[in-house]
Amino acid sequence: MTAKIEGIDTAEGAAPRSRWAFAALLFGNIALSLGAMLVRLADTGPVASAFWRLSLALPLLALFAWRESEGRLPPRRAVIVTAAAGIFFALDLAAWHLGILQTKVANATLFGNCASLLLVLWSIFLTRTLPRGWQALAILLAFAGSALLMGQSYELSPDYLVGDLLSLLAGVLYTVYVILMQRVRGTLAPWTALGISSFFSAPILLGVALALGESVVPHNWTPLILLALTSQVIGQGLIIWSLPRFSPLVLGLTLLVQPAFAAFAGWWAFGETLGPIDLFGGMMVGAALVLIRLPSRTAQPI
Repeated sequence: MTAKIEGIDTAEGAAPRSRWAFAALLFGNIALSLGAMLVRLADTGPVASAFWRLSLALPLLALFAWRESEGRLPPRRAVIVTAAAGIFFALDLAAWHLGILQTKVANATLFGNCASLLLVLWSIFLTRTLPRGWQALAILLAFAGSALLMGQSYELSPDYLVGDLLSLLAGVLYTVYVILMQRVRGTLAPWTALGISSFFSAPILLGVALALGESVVPHNWTPLILLALTSQVIGQGLIIWSLPRFSPLVLGLTLLVQPAFAAFAGWWAFGETLGPIDLFGGMMVGAALVLIRLPSRTAQPI
């Protein structure tokens, strides 16, 4: 007989739901990979675009949260933890959006995704064991593939130092956000958790944008609406739904989908050159994502 806990099937229903969850995790990261391009297209300040990303998504998030909770108020402790996650997420977005405009896109993507490494290290700390077998090989392939993808366009230069540091800070802040949201997802349903965190994030971003003297009101709403839908509703929505089903190790490795897909999106949208090394790097990341799921065929998802 199949039991369900917080929307997660056990027994015979676990494997199918795990496959759907992993697909959701991948597509969520693909949606997020479009964010840097849309931030550059927005005619507001970088932090202001982050504010609109959340604010435009909030009505939809509130509707989804109300439907899944049937109007019940969430536990106070869970709200406090989710609010803290929202603060870290706001600071993450502010740092990363500022960094995007002060360094190369490749640099911002590489340093912003340091969360992948930090989540792998967090997983090792929690389990007190080093990855072995397929997991170890998956980690090596994932990071080597990302290094190849970024290596051709990445450039270390004093001109990009501020942007690089901001992107690195964003990756650290995003790591804390993911850990807090993974913890609270044992109590809160996905849209409720995402709605609460976004509600507490948005005012902080507006305050930072105004303090920096940014242009807040856009003339062209299209990039911001697309940013809200792809990054906050679809991207974060799918990832938050998937969080309780995977370890930080898997969550960290799937973050590397973002630089890989961003490279291919740049080739498709802007005609940026992709050489054999780039293609090989993307294949290595793809192989890592296959390998990291191999243990789940005979055991519970890692």
